[in-house]
Amino acid sequence: MTKVEIREIQPEDNVQVAQVIRRVLEDLGVPKVGTAYADKALEDMHGAYNVPKATYFVVEEEGKIIGCAGIAQLDNFEGNVCELQKMYFLEEARGKGLGAKMIQTCLDKAKTFGFEQCYLETMPYMEAAQELYKKNGFEYIDAPMGNTGHYSCPVWMLKEI
Repeated sequence: MTKVEIREIQPEDNVQVAQVIRRVLEDLGVPKVGTAYADKALEDMHGAYNVPKATYFVVEEEGKIIGCAGIAQLDNFEGNVCELQKMYFLEEARGKGLGAKMIQTCLDKAKTFGFEQCYLETMPYMEAAQELYKKNGFEYIDAPMGNTGHYSCPVWMLKEI
């Protein structure tokens, strides 16, 4: 079995991370406007998460990044709520339990930052992702929280941490 490691993003990971995110979004047919695809942060994910109470993780297998996710304060929201952000896995990384490990890694870090809840947004047809979120304690909510700019993501979930 090959060695798979979840670790914090480094500046040299930026290009591979942007490629992973865009490839997954393209494979899933996600709109390029109003989603993570258009985020300016994609070009410098290390820099974007190199701020207080935020971090971004990559899943690396034999030097190749096969997945990623991060947490940060929920944008435009008053309260102790973080957002699980930009969680994407290449096809070869799916079905191996890495998503659950990544969620737990992010939530553990969120807890150390003092967040009380974790919010996420996703697409209706990302059913496997929603099942993973539900298994990890996220519940559907009726309206978005904060304002992430991802107006093309109409599914919202929240978890107490």
